[in-house]
Amino acid sequence: MCLAIPGQVIRWIQREVPFCEADVQFFGIVRRCNLSCVPEAQIGDYVIVHAGVAISLLDAQAAQQLLEQLSEAEVIAEFSGEDHETR
Repeated sequence: MCLAIPGQVIRWIQREVPFCEADVQFFGIVRRCNLSCVPEAQIGDYVIVHAGVAISLLDAQAAQQLLEQLSEAEVIAEFSGEDHETR
């Protein structure tokens, strides 16, 4: 299953379209992502990332709600490699 996951932009690497890249933090894990679809993103903004590409901006409140739902569904443990029980 593929999920689009919210992450927070923590550092721009390249802001020039079409090569926009930034470091995005997901549950404490930092990954480099392509932000060409959301070049207006700023440090601290939340983005929805699918397959390494940020596909949209997300406001902080919606991001927190989604992160809570993913946590309840144990998606965060799977993503971060933490041990979790199988349901």
